[in-house]
Amino acid sequence: MAFAGSCGLPPQARVRAKAEFTQVFETGKRVAEPLMALHWLHDTHAPRIGLAVSRKVDPNAVGRNRIKRVLRDAFRHLRPQLRPGAYVIVARAAARQADNVALRDCFDRLLKRACALPQIQARGTMPPAPSLPQDASGPIMAVEPGKPVQ
Repeated sequence: MAFAGSCGLPPQARVRAKAEFTQVFETGKRVAEPLMALHWLHDTHAPRIGLAVSRKVDPNAVGRNRIKRVLRDAFRHLRPQLRPGAYVIVARAAARQADNVALRDCFDRLLKRACALPQIQARGTMPPAPSLPQDASGPIMAVEPGKPVQ
């Protein structure tokens, strides 16, 4: 059986000190959605996360721990792509009813809105135009309706 912290985040990947939380809240950038708010302070240190899930979000410890576990796991997978800085997630009451996929999607959207995660370039909705074949006699010419082709 593996220990609970065996595949978790290392201490340098966490925001733990009250002073650091305060600095992120006071000087960091904030983006929010109904499930949670993201506070991000860009600095030179590797990406690290702090989580705030109060009893107002879920009175049961099991529910609060589920929310934190899902967010830590999402952060661990995205950490190599994230810009340096301290990320603090403040869960809101609506997070209690959200399933794990909704929590991950919300976290991902917040990171993109904060410009902490690179945006995926959309390829567009139209397929590329096919290349027109060239006749040996020269370029293709436009034909007006009602006129014979020469």
